[in-house]
Amino acid sequence: MENTIRVERAIVRITQAQLADRIGVSRQTIHAVETGKFVPSTVLALKIARYFKKNVEDIFTLEESDL
Repeated sequence: MENTIRVERAIVRITQAQLADRIGVSRQTIHAVETGKFVPSTVLALKIARYFKKNVEDIFTLEESDL
C-alpha cells in the first residue's frame, strides 16, 4: 500500500509528531505508516484522511502486489 502522508504533512507544514498527537497515535506509528512498514487500520486511515480533509483513496492507494 502506498500513501501520500509525507506530502500532505509538507503541504500543511506539520511534523510526524504533530500529526500523531492530533490523531491520537505515536510518532512511530505515523513513521511506520509513511514508510509502508505498517498498514493502518480502517479507523486510523479514516482519522488520517479526515485530518487532511481528503478521502481515504486520496491518501492511500493499493499497489499491484496488493491486488
